[in-house]
Amino acid sequence: MDLDFVSRHAGRPAAALTRRDVARALLAVPSGVALVAMPDLRRALVGAANPLSLPFWESAKAMLSSIESGAATVGEVQRWLEATGSEPILLTPGYFVWPEEDERGPVAAEMYDLMVAFLEERIAAGEIDPDALARDEPAARRAYEDLQELWLNSPLPDGRVPAHAVSDEQDEELFAAWDEEEAFALSELRRIVAQLPERPELPETDLERAAQRLREILGLPGYPGNVLRACAGLDERPLPDDDAELWTAVAAGIAGPISDLADVEDPEEFGDLDAELGHEDTVLANLCAIQHADWLAAVAALARLGPGVLASPERIARLIAESEDIDVEGPEGDEEDLATTEGLFLPVVFLWGYLGIVDQDEVLTPLGWWGLPKALERAWSPAE
Repeated sequence: MDLDFVSRHAGRPAAALTRRDVARALLAVPSGVALVAMPDLRRALVGAANPLSLPFWESAKAMLSSIESGAATVGEVQRWLEATGSEPILLTPGYFVWPEEDERGPVAAEMYDLMVAFLEERIAAGEIDPDALARDEPAARRAYEDLQELWLNSPLPDGRVPAHAVSDEQDEELFAAWDEEEAFALSELRRIVAQLPERPELPETDLERAAQRLREILGLPGYPGNVLRACAGLDERPLPDDDAELWTAVAAGIAGPISDLADVEDPEEFGDLDAELGHEDTVLANLCAIQHADWLAAVAALARLGPGVLASPERIARLIAESEDIDVEGPEGDEEDLATTEGLFLPVVFLWGYLGIVDQDEVLTPLGWWGLPKALERAWSPAE
């Protein structure tokens, strides 16, 4: 741990090293090693005509000592690093969060480097006072946060807004991962269905009754009609005339909701992050929280067991925990995980009752046996 190490770590000559460069290098080695090496490092920087400042060295010694004693928290270390004046704030007051270094895509990495360069320019221009940040002066910290917030939300010369560019890249990565997971789940579903010893036949009378009841429910205001319409994306288009098409669309929507609830009556209430979700929003949130693997395990088990099997939320949670079709994390049958899964499937089974997938005793019907695999396949198939 010497000046050459710090220069190599930062990729800069000694005379150009910043407080951030030195701080990151000190954190890259065991804290005891950094504490021992710091006096020599400081003298070497003085010899390179880059002494940094007394507040920085004092703060570095205090932080490394706290790390060495085991008292420092991750947040405290991050805040000290940010106090160097050119380290981007991990979480801004506007709730922008930088991805972790090993998770940044090309755009996030580019924007991060641009932010560092911008902050270094502001230090050189005297707009950022690293010593005041090192002393943890509240006014200096607020100004530092505001400066970063402004940069993140201002267009670059090429027109890109950094915060939006990073968020868009993260969304693309998330959607790509989601599509990959969905495609794998769909292939597994088709494999499982193809191996069923007995293939269910369409119970036409049951389907006709269920579709008639479903049309009545979808025509009524409030729950559950509003949730079922949102799930199937039927708020903005007429109901299909074909009974099987309507039933499958709604059943698929429960497994993969297409849209949110229609019109929000009070926009201010909708924007209140501290407000509790209404019942319908909670139901939709639960449906969206169920993972592909859990849907696959549940429907595969019910398809194998056939009509007449109990399909209560508790039973479904057990079927998922015992499934050999998916990898279950943690001890099989962990009570906390079972309770969570059961809670997520409570609205599912309730809504299934309106479609005739389960009867009043939460037992799988012939219609449910026939239709659940078809509904799940539709939910996971790419839109045409």
